[in-house]
Amino acid sequence: MINGPAGRIEGRYVHGKQPNAPVALFLHPHPHHGGTMNNKVVYTLFHAFGRRGFSTLRFNFRGVGRSQGTYDRGEGELSDAASALDWLQTFNPNASSCWIAGHSFGAWIGMQLLMRRPEIDGFISVSPPANSFDFSFLAPCPSSGLIVHGNKDELVPENSVQKLVNKLSHQRDIRIDYRIVDGATHFFSNHVETLDKHVDTYLDNTLGSRMAAVAE
Repeated sequence: MINGPAGRIEGRYVHGKQPNAPVALFLHPHPHHGGTMNNKVVYTLFHAFGRRGFSTLRFNFRGVGRSQGTYDRGEGELSDAASALDWLQTFNPNASSCWIAGHSFGAWIGMQLLMRRPEIDGFISVSPPANSFDFSFLAPCPSSGLIVHGNKDELVPENSVQKLVNKLSHQRDIRIDYRIVDGATHFFSNHVETLDKHVDTYLDNTLGSRMAAVAE
């Protein structure tokens, strides 16, 4: 349990085995649509970073699971994410780097946190809801990252995500690796393994092979 702005925040934390291990924070989909920290995509991301020796934290936004409080239209959820990141950094004061990853609503919150916390080195956004949430705050985007989307997403049209990718890719010194998963829906039903492979490839290319599989 973490102390948050609306009360206790429920989380799951795994400490990296290496000294000065990097840290990563994971954000789940919309609380009103069944989103929890046990979402399959969030769980997949959590373990992808964990396999590379990161200290990893996933948590429930306010009002979800055993987290206290009630849904707050994204404003309170951003505060929850900031509190979770504060806890993660306090527990890992000498972390070598910091990453954030989110799915759907969690991707939107994660990108907002990215704008507010310059210590975040990279991001992964899965199914970012670019058609229904405002991403115009990414001006400029402070970090490069990976965006993954399914071409059978029933909630977010692929062209809206492509527009977001184009906008970010034209910013100076920003590199967006955009991967489209054929046949995947918004929640990647039956395509989680493919998502995992894309994330693995991106992390290996970005972090370098020296970090791969240090935590078995």
